[in-house]
Amino acid sequence: MTTTTTTPRSFEADVAKLLHMMVHSVYSDKDVFLRELISNAADACEKLRYEGLSNASLLGDDGQPRITVTLDAEARRLTIEDNGIGMSEDELGEALGTIARSGTKAFMDRIAGAKDAEGSQLIGQFGVGFYSAFMVADQVEVTSRRAGADTAALWLSDGQGTYTIEPVDIAEAPARGTRVLLHLKEDATGYTDAFTIERTIKAQSGHVPVPIFLEDAPDAEPKQIADGAALWTKPKAEISPEDYTDFYRSVAGQFDAPALTLHYRAEGMHEYTVLAFIPETKPFDLFDPDRAGRMKLYVRRVFITDEAEILPRYLRFVRGLVDSSDLPLNVSREMIQDSPVLAAIQKSVSNRVLSELDKLAANDTERYLTLWDTFGAVLKEGLYEDYSRRDALLGLARFKTTTSNGAWRSLKDYAADLKDNQTAVYYALGPDLDRLASSPQLEGFRARGIEVLLLSDHVDSFWAAAGMDFDGKPFKSVTQGLADLSLIALPEGTEPTPAASETVNDFIAFVKTTLGDAVSDVRVSERLTESAVCLVAPENGMDRQLEKLLAGAGRLETTAKPVLEINPRHPLIEKLGAEGADPALREDAAHLLFDEARIADGELPVDPRAFSARLTRVLGRGLG
Repeated sequence: MTTTTTTPRSFEADVAKLLHMMVHSVYSDKDVFLRELISNAADACEKLRYEGLSNASLLGDDGQPRITVTLDAEARRLTIEDNGIGMSEDELGEALGTIARSGTKAFMDRIAGAKDAEGSQLIGQFGVGFYSAFMVADQVEVTSRRAGADTAALWLSDGQGTYTIEPVDIAEAPARGTRVLLHLKEDATGYTDAFTIERTIKAQSGHVPVPIFLEDAPDAEPKQIADGAALWTKPKAEISPEDYTDFYRSVAGQFDAPALTLHYRAEGMHEYTVLAFIPETKPFDLFDPDRAGRMKLYVRRVFITDEAEILPRYLRFVRGLVDSSDLPLNVSREMIQDSPVLAAIQKSVSNRVLSELDKLAANDTERYLTLWDTFGAVLKEGLYEDYSRRDALLGLARFKTTTSNGAWRSLKDYAADLKDNQTAVYYALGPDLDRLASSPQLEGFRARGIEVLLLSDHVDSFWAAAGMDFDGKPFKSVTQGLADLSLIALPEGTEPTPAASETVNDFIAFVKTTLGDAVSDVRVSERLTESAVCLVAPENGMDRQLEKLLAGAGRLETTAKPVLEINPRHPLIEKLGAEGADPALREDAAHLLFDEARIADGELPVDPRAFSARLTRVLGRGLG
C-alpha cells in the first residue's frame, strides 16, 4: 500500500481547462457518459477474461462477467459496477490521474503479438471517456479491487483540478472489479429514472459483450437488460426471421417487418459487420428536410453515433448498423466522420446495398417492384447526387410509361423496344400520372408507337435535366425543343398527314404577330395529332416543369417565354386559316388558343378577365 493518508493530488495536465473541454466541448450528447463508463466496465471484464486464460485463480467462484447499474433517486446517485480485472491503488492513479492515458491501450500494447489477443474485444483507445462523467456529476467516486488482491482503494474527484486516492476496507469494495459512483448534478436527476436508463443503455451499449443488469433502487432485485450477445455477431444460420424482425423493430423504431435484410461480415483491408434492413413501409421521417440517414455506427459492439452518414442520403430509408473492428472509440463522435477507414466502409456498404437491390430485382421482381413503389422517389435522388453510381441507379430505376398500362418498366425494357431511327429516351414531366398521360405533347409519339417515360415525382425534374444518357441514348423531354419525329416512321397502313396549306401558314404567322412577346415562337407542330395547340420549352431552354418548380420555390427571378405549337391539320385551325375568316374572331382565337395551351399545361390564362371576355364574344358569334 503506497498511501496511508488522504492527500489531494493534481492531475498530470492543465486539468481545469482540459476537463472543461471534455465536459463542454468534446461530447455533444450527455447520454454518452453511460456509453463510456459501460465501455470501460466491459473492457475490464475482457481484461479479466484474457488474464484468466493463464491464471484461472483470478476468476475465483465468479467466472461470469457482468455489469450492474444501480439507481438511487432519493440520494441522487447512479452507480456502475463491474466484476472485471479491477485496479490497484497505483493503477487508479495511473489510469484516472493522467488524462488521455488509456489503460486499455497500454494493455493492448502489452499483449500485442500474443496469440490469444486475437479474441479480445477491447474498446477504449484514448483514455478520456471516463471524464465525461463530470457532465452529469459534481463528484465521482471510483472504488476498485484488483482481481486476486487483498486490498482496495478509492479515487475521488469533483472534476475541478484535483483528486484523492485512499485505501478502503475490502468490505466496502467490490469482491473484484470496479464501482463508479456518480453524485448527480441537480439538472441530471433524470438519470435516476429506470425507464430512461434502460432505454439509453439498450440503445447505446445493449450489445457490448458483457451482460448488463439494472437495479432501480439500492438492494433491489437486479433486472437483466442486455444479455451480452450481439445479434449481428451470431452466424446467420442461428438467427430466425423473427429474431431479425424483433431487432429491426428495436433499431428502426417501427412496427412493420423488414422487406429486405442484409447481414454480412466484411474481411480484408477493413473488418466490419453490417446488419441493415429496408422497411416495408415509408418511415415517418423519410422526407425530413435534412434527409439524414438512420444507420448506427458501432465499434466492437459499442454504439458511437447514428450521424456518421454511413449511407448516402438517397438510401436514408435503410435502417440498421455497422460494427467496425478497425475504428477507434475516438474522443469525439464528430471526428469519426473524417476517418479514412469510415470512408472506405461508407463506399463499400453503399455499393453492397445497391448490389443487393439489383439481385432482388433480378430474382424476385414482385418484391422489388413493391420496394420501388415505396422508395423509388428517394432512390432517384441519387441520379443527380451520386455521379459515380449513376449507371447502377439507372439500372435499378423503374418507370410508368405511355405503353406500360400502369406497370413498371426498366430502362433495359425501354431500350429493347426502341423504334428504328429513335435517337433518344423520351420522357414527360408533370405533377401526376393522369395529367401526364393526357398531355397533348404525347400525341405524335403515340401515333408512331414511341414509348415515353411518365415522370411525376418532383425529383424527376432535376435528374432528367442532368444531361445523362442510357445505353448511349440521351434523355429528352417531349415538351422541350423540336420533337424531331420525322425520321421515325408511322405504323404500317397509316396515311402520312398532308402539309399545311398556305392560308393556315399565314394564320400561324398572324398568331405569332398577335401574341407578340407572350411567346418566344409560334410554329407548326410535329407533336400534335388530335389537339389544336400545345406549349413547349425552347430548344435550349429549361424544361417547363422544372422551371415551374424552381420559380415556385423562389429560385428563378424570370422564366423563359414558351413556344406555342399549332396543329395545322386540326379542323379549327383550318377554319381560322380559311380565306374570309373574321379578323376580329381570328384575333380573339389567337389569344384563346394560347390560353387553352396554358390550361392544358396546368396553368391559368394570362389574363383571366380578358380570357372570359374573349370566350363570351366567340360563343356569342357562334350562337348568332
